[in-house]
Amino acid sequence: MLSIIRQLIRDTKSQKLRTFLTLFGMIWGTTAVSLLLAFGEGFHQQLAKESAGIGNGVVIGWPSRTSMPYDGLNKGRYILVDDEDIGLIRKKALGLSYISSEYQTQYKLHYKTKILAVGVTGIEPEYGEIRNLIPQEGGRFINHLDLQMKRRVLFMGDELAEQVFGNVSPVGQTINLHGSPFLVVGVMKKKQQNSNYNGSDKGKVFIPATTLKMMTGQKFVSNLVFAADNVRDTGALIKDVRHIMAARHRFSPDDEEAIGFWDTSENAKFINTLMLAFRIFLGGIGCLTMVVGGIGISNIMSVVVEERTREIGIKLALGAKPGSIMVQFLFETLALSIAGGIIGIIITFLICMTFPALNLSDTVGDPRLSPISAAATAAVLGLISFISGYFPARTAANLDPVIAMKM
Repeated sequence: MLSIIRQLIRDTKSQKLRTFLTLFGMIWGTTAVSLLLAFGEGFHQQLAKESAGIGNGVVIGWPSRTSMPYDGLNKGRYILVDDEDIGLIRKKALGLSYISSEYQTQYKLHYKTKILAVGVTGIEPEYGEIRNLIPQEGGRFINHLDLQMKRRVLFMGDELAEQVFGNVSPVGQTINLHGSPFLVVGVMKKKQQNSNYNGSDKGKVFIPATTLKMMTGQKFVSNLVFAADNVRDTGALIKDVRHIMAARHRFSPDDEEAIGFWDTSENAKFINTLMLAFRIFLGGIGCLTMVVGGIGISNIMSVVVEERTREIGIKLALGAKPGSIMVQFLFETLALSIAGGIIGIIITFLICMTFPALNLSDTVGDPRLSPISAAATAAVLGLISFISGYFPARTAANLDPVIAMKM
């Protein structure tokens, strides 16, 4: 082995151009594979983050009309859900984590000289947990005391708060909503959200459900919003909620139109499947790039064998075994390929570290080379390097000593 290493060092020094081309081919291929996988991972994480902006596994249910006759009643009946229904679901539904009623309307917001039409949502305190409405530092979300006392307090979306108050802290300020004074108790922490209903959270106002009901006289909820203890059990929870409501309002449990449900966890499953296929596609492109580099290495090593044919013949004539000749050329190929692969991985990590400075994270996410991706790259690198070096090494080992010494 020491003899092989010494020979590798001598060859590297004497064949600088060949060494550079071999290294460059593997650096290029490794960097291409690892970067494609890293950007695929970063884009996946960004999509997942934006998808979770509406809530992690949140379900939005909206009462509608029955689509089939049931229990002697005609189809087309309106299903009206109230707070008693919400309480019944909270009590009976299995695997329920949180549930909140949701009342929606639109009011004019007045602050000094500014007048804006804003979407107003009446909610319960659990709503913040379900919908990822996290307050900025110094503020809070609607609490149970606000709900019980029908307080005129509100929680604002971050974009609306900036539009109304500019650089002034909104918390503790009083604004007029539909002619009534409201105290701002919190502002939503900025979040990424690529799916919504009735507008993005960043431009909404949230007030206690009891307060909105008192102002509008609404008795029935616009939507019911809930989440399961385990996201994987969301489908079973939806089925359970539908059965509870069907028994109470006398409609068929199979009538999916009586109360419609939007299961956002299905979006996450679709994104995961899509991105898995996308990353496999990127990995395939990267592997093809590395194969091209491997072909280049194989060609270079074939030239090396031709240049060193006489040397190989002398070694074989002096008693060197074909296996040792083959090991020497394989070792040389693998050593240079591994060195190129390590440099390629280092370049990828440097790019991943500096990419966030370009401020493109909200668009494509931050590239991230996971241990699995790095291991996959190393495995492909090793396989291609072995195949690239095997055939030239076999050619060298099978040379006839007499003919080789005459070359």
